[in-house]
Order: sequence, then structure tokens, then C-alpha cells
Amino acid sequence: MTSTAPETQRGQDAGDPLGEQPTSWQRRLRRFGHVPRPETSLRDRLDPPWTRPGRQVWSVLAIPPHVADRLVRWSAWGGPLLVTLVAGLLRFWKLDQPNAVIFDETYYAKDAWALVNQGYEGSWPKDVDKLILKDPSSVPIPTDPGYVVHPPVGKWIIGFGEQLFGFTPFGWRFMVAVLGTISVLLLCRIGRRLFRSTFLGCLAGLLLAVDGLHFVMSRTALLDLIVMFFVLAAFGCLVVDRDRSRRRLADALPVDEEGVLRPDARIAETLRLGWRPWRLAAGVMLGLACATKWNGLYVLAAFGLMTVLWDVGARRTAGAARPYMAVLRRDLTPAFLSTVPVAIVTYIVSWTGWIVTDKGYYRNWAATEGKGSSWSWLPDWLRSLWHYENQVYDFHVGLTSGHTYESNPWSWLVLGRPVSYFYEEQAGCKESSTGKCAAEVLAIGTPLLWWLACFALAYVVWRWLFRRDWRAGAIACGVAAGWVPWFFYQERTIFLFYAVVFVPFLCLAVTMLLGAIVGPAAGTGARADLGLTSKDPTGERRRTLGAIAAGVLVLLIIWNFIYFWPLYTGTSIPEDLWRDRMWLDTWV
Repeated sequence: MTSTAPETQRGQDAGDPLGEQPTSWQRRLRRFGHVPRPETSLRDRLDPPWTRPGRQVWSVLAIPPHVADRLVRWSAWGGPLLVTLVAGLLRFWKLDQPNAVIFDETYYAKDAWALVNQGYEGSWPKDVDKLILKDPSSVPIPTDPGYVVHPPVGKWIIGFGEQLFGFTPFGWRFMVAVLGTISVLLLCRIGRRLFRSTFLGCLAGLLLAVDGLHFVMSRTALLDLIVMFFVLAAFGCLVVDRDRSRRRLADALPVDEEGVLRPDARIAETLRLGWRPWRLAAGVMLGLACATKWNGLYVLAAFGLMTVLWDVGARRTAGAARPYMAVLRRDLTPAFLSTVPVAIVTYIVSWTGWIVTDKGYYRNWAATEGKGSSWSWLPDWLRSLWHYENQVYDFHVGLTSGHTYESNPWSWLVLGRPVSYFYEEQAGCKESSTGKCAAEVLAIGTPLLWWLACFALAYVVWRWLFRRDWRAGAIACGVAAGWVPWFFYQERTIFLFYAVVFVPFLCLAVTMLLGAIVGPAAGTGARADLGLTSKDPTGERRRTLGAIAAGVLVLLIIWNFIYFWPLYTGTSIPEDLWRDRMWLDTWV
């Protein structure tokens, strides 16, 4: 078992990279928990090594060292794949239940079906859902264009599942369940790279696998889970890009007579980091996120700033005297070109189905109402698309109509007002004192996980500010990018399930907190300030107690997920048991 401590010491970007005396502000911050950087090689700070598990477990199991090494190598992919398999089995179990059009599936399932069959969304008649469930082949696709307020990528993805399995609940939920399952694998691998620990990476993925909101959204044909997938994929691409660019920088630095890597101001300020395909891939992923729902734009801005600051930290660590100026000259333009223009092009390409037809909503606006505009030199399709986007923006900012399940973003982390996607009562339930059974699909996170995440976020912010831990900053950035923008639209009708976009980062925050609870392995030099050495029995005892505490918390989260399982899957239970699960009055 490993902790977050080793990488914290090796991977800090702030502070003095040349090993000089701490600055005055660092000395003042020590009263709040700031720890000066220990003596760590420059290469380890630029390209941190992976944490290797201790030999104690293998010795107890009588496993030879060469077999243990092979198992460790296998676990890099085997562990994440095993966690993903569990997540997939949970998400695909009775995916077609409830056999109903639940919540906003009434929009996206039908729009997706029209989109993949004719290239644009149609205007569906009211009360057609029951006919679709009874016999989808008898329901014609409307040729009249429908006014839709979200870009098409998410609906293309939902529609692909419908093409494979038909216009049925299983068909329109299939691809969302696939992306929900793959996102668990992504988080395992991202967490592994972030913490340099396979165990902690798998723990982050496991927490995501048993989060109720992510689980419900993975089994519902809505767009927000798809946005989450692309945001998480973009984050992973940027983390890989960070590792590769820092390794390239380390390889370019000089080595002294003793073979020790040394900082060099000239190289750190002038080296061009060359082709960075992972950053380009992040631009594509962020473009796809924006082309699913517009809140991806805020993530694009936040991640763009984050990756530039990572470059500043890398050049500072390598010895640059003026790292911001070096990044401005060498990195800023390539960073912009590989993200923003790529995202814009990706977004426009996503509208191809609407562009190549002549029946989409507002498709011919430029040739009719918009004729004679001062922008008439632009292609008609582009002007029509721009007008469409303006109308959609006005709709979104003006959406203030009340809804039973709307909630303020201030209440999201404590799960103040979840959303009921489906509810059905059955009379004649003998197991219930009221004679009724209830079946509900409630979009709510696993309560113990989310409430623990409140403390984990506070710990992450503290660690970022006072320990200068770049990983804590990255996690905080992911949460802020998905959560903070909604505070600017508090008059708008918004819902808790929008928070699924930053759920993976909540899981990373909880993982970092649990790693800190476990503590570092004795003898690793990870916490010299705490005096943990291989001869320190107090350190071993503290680590044992930490591991027990962290293990209990994880088991409680898993139990909590199992306890709320009926509310996540629409399983019919006696009304008494349903009420027992309404822990807060606002959940009803």
C-alpha cells in the first residue's frame, strides 16, 4: 500500500528549484503546515519515479521476488481492468430497466434517433413515448425540423447505440453505459500516473465505480455523463503531456562529473519542447465536450491555463530565471494553437449532419431572414449556424422556469436536492406496513463518498496552497471547472446531476486524502519531517492504524452504495424501506 507523500516531495513545482534557502513567504507559511522541499534530485523532481510496493506482503505470501516483480508489472493494467470489469458488470446489469422513458431521455433518445437516420433532429409529437416503448417500428421519424438547444455530439453517441440495438431503452442507454465504464478505466490510469501508485489509481477508479450519481448517469441517456467522459479524457491527455514534456526537458539538461543532473538557465529558457500530440488530443477531447454541452467551454479555459502553468513550473524547476517569460516565448502560442483552434474546428465538424442537409432548424436562415447582412460574404451555413447558436444562448441564460427538482450549486456537495428520474408505486405490497411498494431511480451520489469529499476538497486546497503540491492544484482545477461556472447562473434552472462532470475529481480528492491517512512507507524518505525511517516503530504503527482507518472508510462507502442500490436501479422495495433511505427531507 502506498501514499501520496513520495510524489509530493518529488513533484513540487513551486519554491526554489535550485535548493537555496526558503523565501520569506515560505517561512511565514510554515505555521500553516508548509514544509520545505527535502533534498531530492533534479531528475526526480522533473520525472518522478513510480512508487514500488514493499516486500513485506510478498514475503508473507511466500512469493519469490521475480514473480512479485512480474505481478507488479501486470498490475499496472491488470488492476485497472479488474476494477473496470466490476464497474461494467454493475452498469450493464438490467440496463433496460426500468422499461420506460425516464426524465430527459424523452428529448435525447428521440433526437438521437432522428439525427442518426436523417442528419438533423425532428419535431416529435407529444405523448409519443408510449408508442415508442410498445412498437418503435410503428413510429415514423418526423421530417419537420426540431428546435434543440444542445450541440449534436452526445446525441450522435446515443444514436450509435440505437443503431446497434434498436430504438429501445437498452439501445439508447448502451453507449452511455460504455462511456461510463471506460471512464472508470481512465480514472484508474490517470490516478496511477498522478500519484505514481497503481494501488491509489485503482482506488480512485473503485470510488468512481461505486458513486451513485455516476452510476445512475451511466445508465441514463442524458448528455452530462458524455461531457464528463471527454473532460476526463482531456485531463488524462494533459497529464501524459506534462510527464513527457518534463522528461524531455530533463533529458536536455547537463550532467556533471558525478552523473548528477544539474539545472541550466539557458536550456530551461530556450529549449523548444517540440511536437506534443497529447496536448493536441486534449484539444480534440475538449472540443467534443463543448460539442456535447456548452459547459465544456469553461473546462477548456481552465485546463488551458492549467497546462501553461505546468510549463512554467517545469522550466522553473529546470533552472529558468524567468520562467513566465520563457513560457510566453516558447510555449504559449503552441499551447493555444493545439487546444483552442482544435476545439473550435472539432465543434464545427460535429455539426456536419446539420450542415449537409437543408432541413435542419434555422438551416436556411442566412438565405431568408438573414439575407443582405453585412456578413453575407461568409458561407450561408456558417451564418445560419452562428444565428442558431445565438438563439440557443438566449434560451439557456433565460431559462428560469421553476422545476420540482432544481437545486442551487451551493447544495450540490452535500447532496441537498437530488433528482428523481423515475418513480412508481405498487399497491398490494405485503412486506410493507403501508401496503405499498416503491420503485425509484434517484440521481444522487453515494452520500458517504460525497460528504467525505467535502473534507477531501478542503485538504486538497490546503495541500495545494501550503504544500505546493501540483496534483492537488490539478484536482482542484477539475472540480472548479465543472462546478464554479454554475454559480454565475443561480437564477437559471439547474440540477444536481450537472455535477457528474467533476465527480472523477472528487474521487481523486478522496483518494489523496485516504493516501495521506495511510501515510508513507517507513524507510522511503518520503516524510523526513515526520521522522519516519525504517527503524521507527512509531511510523510503522501509525501507518498500520492509517491503513485500517482508510480501509474502514472505503468499506463504508461501498456499503453505502449497496444500501442505496434499489434507488439507483429502480428496484421495487417496500415503502417503509424506501422511506428509511430518505435521509434528508429534501430528498423526497
